[in-house]
Amino acid sequence: MAKKLFPLISIILVAAFALAACATPTAAPTAAPATEAPAAATTVAPATPVEITLWTKEGETDGGLQYVQALTDAYTAAHPEVTFVVINKDVETLREDFQTASLAGAAPDLLWTISDHLGPFTAADLIQPVDNLVDLSKFVSSATDAVKSPDGQTWGVPISNGNHLMLLYNKSLMATAPANTDELVSMGQEFMKNNPGKYALVFNQTEPFFFIPWLGGFNGKVFAADGVTPTLNTPEMTAALQFVYDLKYTDGLVPAESDYDGADTLFKEGNAAMIINGDWSLSGYKDALGDNLGVAPIPMVSSTNAYPAPYTSGVFFMIPKDLSGDKLNAVVDFMNFATDKENQLDMVSKLTRLPALKEALSDKMITDDPILSGSAEQMSYGTPMPTVVEMRCVWDSLKPEMQAVFANTETAADAAAKSQTAAETCISQLQ
Repeated sequence: MAKKLFPLISIILVAAFALAACATPTAAPTAAPATEAPAAATTVAPATPVEITLWTKEGETDGGLQYVQALTDAYTAAHPEVTFVVINKDVETLREDFQTASLAGAAPDLLWTISDHLGPFTAADLIQPVDNLVDLSKFVSSATDAVKSPDGQTWGVPISNGNHLMLLYNKSLMATAPANTDELVSMGQEFMKNNPGKYALVFNQTEPFFFIPWLGGFNGKVFAADGVTPTLNTPEMTAALQFVYDLKYTDGLVPAESDYDGADTLFKEGNAAMIINGDWSLSGYKDALGDNLGVAPIPMVSSTNAYPAPYTSGVFFMIPKDLSGDKLNAVVDFMNFATDKENQLDMVSKLTRLPALKEALSDKMITDDPILSGSAEQMSYGTPMPTVVEMRCVWDSLKPEMQAVFANTETAADAAAKSQTAAETCISQLQ
């Protein structure tokens, strides 16, 4: 990337104060083999034998599910009276299944999930606040603020910080990352001219989470200042949709079709020079590319001089409303264990994610690592993922219209207008 990285200390400070939000695709429900055991638990668990059912959005592809299983195995090794059943669910499936199971009185005992579930879960009164259960002052404010409600209550215990998109590039195919969108187009076209059959850029064209950063780069947002009124039919939205359309049909930089797995495969196999993907993917790309992996902010939009603004958040423990007694004691103890410094740094080592614990975030493992410092720089340009229930209407309304633009069956302006109408209708039904 042409733009030099910020001084690392500045990066970390900015990341620590940035509010934090999608999600990485996961495999079908399964149990994963344990990896090298994390640090041993040092706190005291309940004496009564309990079994904790933990639902996690982590999948096997990037080692996330294996990491969760390793944590629970390490805790059980130190506290044999506490055992775990770890179940993986896709992010959206986890949300839907938790709502259904809670209403049926069959909720799991602990969730390992993302902040944008806060809105629907609190609206339905399905989870309990954690302010009086865990010392939240030990976490960076950007993580805890992401799961605060307007009344000041905190509804999740931070595990990792970020969950944001960034530009990743293969240094063996493109030595430096483009600094702005003009360079993205010129460098991308030159690359494809010299590398027939390969693509300059790939990303998931099916989910609006991967489009949202460009909206921010064109100075747009999905909500008005009140945080709940949709603003999808704006010149900024139209410009952002037109931009991604041009990447495909005018500039010719991206494949005709590409979902998450397709983009991931093209990049890992060396058939794409750059990919827009999240911090959850860093571990897998380090394994695939080694020292050829580069990390940079998504290129600045040349026409606005603004950086694309990916949603930022993190990963959190959330506790079902009715959990109490020995199970609650065990869950709280496990959360403290999973988020101590040793295990936070172990997560950094295994998954290449930014920790939420202040003490871990300032460790040299973060500040001296170009991949992690690059991730932190991108997070500094991010914007917090809205956690209101109205955000579900935004996702559901924008997705089909964005896909229609990518399919060349709808103009950017029509897609923006239809998204707005659909979002307003959805929100009126919520109320």
